[in-house]
Amino acid sequence: MSHTYPRSFSHIGISVPDVEKAVEFYTKVMGWYTIMEPTVITEDNSPIGEMCTDVFGPNWEKFKIAHLSTGDRIGVEIFEFKDQENPKDNFEYWKTGIFHFCVQDPDVEGLADRIVAAGGKKRMPEPRYYYPGEKPYRMIYMEDPFGNILEIYSHSYELIYSAGAY
Repeated sequence: MSHTYPRSFSHIGISVPDVEKAVEFYTKVMGWYTIMEPTVITEDNSPIGEMCTDVFGPNWEKFKIAHLSTGDRIGVEIFEFKDQENPKDNFEYWKTGIFHFCVQDPDVEGLADRIVAAGGKKRMPEPRYYYPGEKPYRMIYMEDPFGNILEIYSHSYELIYSAGAY
């Protein structure tokens, strides 16, 4: 009999219209480490080419990818596909799928300001407190300069929710 245990998070893939600009943003604003500089992957019979065809199907031709890592060793793959579409509003939270990712920084306001200064935007006027007047836990929804939705937490996920749901 096998036992269920919590799996660790390995990485997330983010699609952007310009991988070089995304690497610059995520390394300079978020402080993430570059593991692999932007590289072109081509549809061919190489192991990586065949792996990508398994994932994307035939006729993907080529894409650029870079690999980054967060401060807690979570991987971030940045993809730039040919004919990349940049939706006007990338916040379709009512549709099945991932609609945001969250980073943690005790200086929520400072990071939000740096994201805006780098071309991103706030999706809320200011950070909100989970327990106003009681605990300092805050959050804000943002967009990176490419329209990807990200959230900033002031404290760890476990700490914010350890008191139970709201």
